[in-house]
Amino acid sequence: MTPPLAELTLDPEVAEVVTTSLWSHAYTVGGVLLVLFAVARLMSERRQPGNTLAWLMGIVLLPYVGVPLFLLFGGRKIRRLAARKRRLRPFEPDEARASAATLAHPVTQTICTHGAGSPVAGNHVQLVTTGEEAYAEIERLILGARHSIHIATFILGRDPVSRKLVALLAKRAREGIRVRLQLDALGCFLSSGRFVDPIRQAGGEVAKFLPVVPLSGRGSANLRNHRKILVVDHHTAFVGGHNLAREYLGPIPWRKRWSDLGAVITGTGAALLDEIFLADWAFATGQSVEALHQQLDRSPPPPAPAPSVPAGVGELQIIASGPDVTGDPLYEGMLSLVQEAARSIWIVTPYFIPDEVLLRSLIVKARAGRDVTLILPARSNHPVTDLARRPYLRQLVRAGARVLAYQPRMLHAKALIVDDSLGLIGSANVDMRSLFVNFEVGVLFHSESEARALRVWAGELTRDCRPLTLADLRRRRFPANLAEDLSRLLTPML
Repeated sequence: MTPPLAELTLDPEVAEVVTTSLWSHAYTVGGVLLVLFAVARLMSERRQPGNTLAWLMGIVLLPYVGVPLFLLFGGRKIRRLAARKRRLRPFEPDEARASAATLAHPVTQTICTHGAGSPVAGNHVQLVTTGEEAYAEIERLILGARHSIHIATFILGRDPVSRKLVALLAKRAREGIRVRLQLDALGCFLSSGRFVDPIRQAGGEVAKFLPVVPLSGRGSANLRNHRKILVVDHHTAFVGGHNLAREYLGPIPWRKRWSDLGAVITGTGAALLDEIFLADWAFATGQSVEALHQQLDRSPPPPAPAPSVPAGVGELQIIASGPDVTGDPLYEGMLSLVQEAARSIWIVTPYFIPDEVLLRSLIVKARAGRDVTLILPARSNHPVTDLARRPYLRQLVRAGARVLAYQPRMLHAKALIVDDSLGLIGSANVDMRSLFVNFEVGVLFHSESEARALRVWAGELTRDCRPLTLADLRRRRFPANLAEDLSRLLTPML
């Protein structure tokens, strides 16, 4: 007699096999969906072919390793942040509008169509070419602030210079100045805690940008804020390559201090830099940009420029680039500058790992007889990048470019000067990470006076440089040549 259906039971071993099979099926389906999601996200982002291929192979061939790594480190854009920044209030008053010639320049058009704002006029610019000058200017700006001090840095050291700056910011916070210090969570991993408590205790604010421990979930842990910005009272700014540590700046000379470059900007350009800071601050803290603007609007008006600072006439373009911008305006701007050059291209950078298009553009210009000069540190602080750059340098030297190795110390400055009439400075290196991954900021000078000043500064660097020849850059014997090849494989991540 057949038992009722309700009395039917599965053998425990059979039930275990069925359950295991169902879970295995669910894991397989879930894994396939994750792979498809990762591949779809990878293909939706504009990347270098080598970078795309490397991630694609990792995701497809080793999904249990490649997918988690891509989700943690592979993202290149934060779409919701880019959308939020597009809603920032414009700051281009009629009196600050650049000339028609500047607005119509091909480089300007290229940068604007890839996500950056238009050039603005009415700026006074002062180049800062030593670490002692940089410290003096930063100290002067902090002490002279009337209502706000906004600082963003990739690295805050734990040395005497950094401690002095923290104490100075805490002092101003106690005096009622609104002090905001934004630190990249990875670059300032050891200095974003108790080290900056004096600022917090004095009433200032400190924010960590994209924490990595624990993962914030708001973007890839690979996306770092490499911008260096100081803005006081929304009208005067310091921008360039200097981090807040003894290697970059200090009140007295130090034999191990790196050579770097920055600029003090007074005028509309400084206000635009402050807009970038405020948007980053809102993202890092969760505050609304509108509330930050209301606080800014309630602040007392900035003081008139000191008599020693003449009225500004310089035209410049502030270029934010990175995960918060839909395009890649810094990269496209560099490429356009190179391709539009009629006489000369001078590049100063600590790390040189260009993509294929930028490299070929430089090679074409060198073969066409243009003055293509590249100034690099003889030895940088990252030996792997020194190995990775060698194949690119060999191609440039063969094409007729001049490659100069700066001898005295580490060279951390970043600049691109074209035809002595256009000059670009900022936080970005000529490498894949700066051009396609990091949050970066640049300033393009459209006025010949600033461009010529940059060219004079770069010319002074050449006094301490040695030309690199093909003999210096030749491939070496095993295992040195293997190390060079392996370093080049890592270039999409450098």
